[in-house]
Amino acid sequence: MRHRPLGNTGLQVSPLGIGTLTWGRDTTVSEAENIWNVAKEAGINLIDTSPTYGEGVAESTVAQVLEATGTGRDDVVITTKGGYVPAGEGSRFSASKNAILGSIDRSLQALQTDYIDLYLIARRDPQTPIEETLSALDIALASGKVRYIGISNHSAWSTARAHFIGQQLGVPLAGVSAEYSLLARGVERELLPGLKQENLGFIAWSGLARGVLTAKYRRSTPADSRAASPILSGFVEPYLKDEYAGIVEAVLAAANGLDVPATTVALSWLTSRAGVTSALVGPRTEVQAKQIAEGMQFALPQLIVDALDEVSAPKLGYPEVE
Repeated sequence: MRHRPLGNTGLQVSPLGIGTLTWGRDTTVSEAENIWNVAKEAGINLIDTSPTYGEGVAESTVAQVLEATGTGRDDVVITTKGGYVPAGEGSRFSASKNAILGSIDRSLQALQTDYIDLYLIARRDPQTPIEETLSALDIALASGKVRYIGISNHSAWSTARAHFIGQQLGVPLAGVSAEYSLLARGVERELLPGLKQENLGFIAWSGLARGVLTAKYRRSTPADSRAASPILSGFVEPYLKDEYAGIVEAVLAAANGLDVPATTVALSWLTSRAGVTSALVGPRTEVQAKQIAEGMQFALPQLIVDALDEVSAPKLGYPEVE
């Protein structure tokens, strides 16, 4: 598998990355080991996590998995997010200097590593000036605890502001992460064009639209699926609406015609999009991981790409289109 540079950096990442939202909670350590072994064998080197995933145990699960599978530290790109501050049984978010630096130290301890390859500020914090956030990231970079920085789930305007102020302060962003799939193409309005113009890396999360693009929810909700989980059902539900059904059917029709799984069609479309560095997927089982890995080299015919573009096209207009 050919890896891709993250924007204008030298960091090379695989076109697909493994998300760990359920690791340590719905996905056991042994199952996570199997998933990572399949991914690693397929050439995937990116693993994405967060202090909040798996109800707080995903990062430590990642550490266990990497050790158990004999994964060398130089052979994996670890992405995690901050800044989260412990609060009761959960956590609260803040992009302040104290919160970020504390969050980094806790993540390093949980991940059992000396450094984080890509550290993302999880979302915008309207209470903290971006200059303070960037100064904390500058400290983390200078210390070597973090190698590259970025932001996640920010609007186009706040991403642009962080990018240009970061340039002025000598703390450049390496990449941005946001949701992107055939069911969620909002980043095409302003965010993705801006990132391409500035040559910033882009990591799409939920490349299978929270599992809906696998087509498993067309007629029922499987008992072992995320939509059936009391914890994750609300995460999946937005894409189970009728307005998305036609897109899922188009993906399935293409998959049947090409004799490949719907997963392969959806991910091939996504990873071939201009400006997309990598797309995150979260297989919960080894079987799902194998299906994803087997389709990684598949290229959609242009006629299929065009048809999927048309059926899922987001509404664009003034002022997004000049």
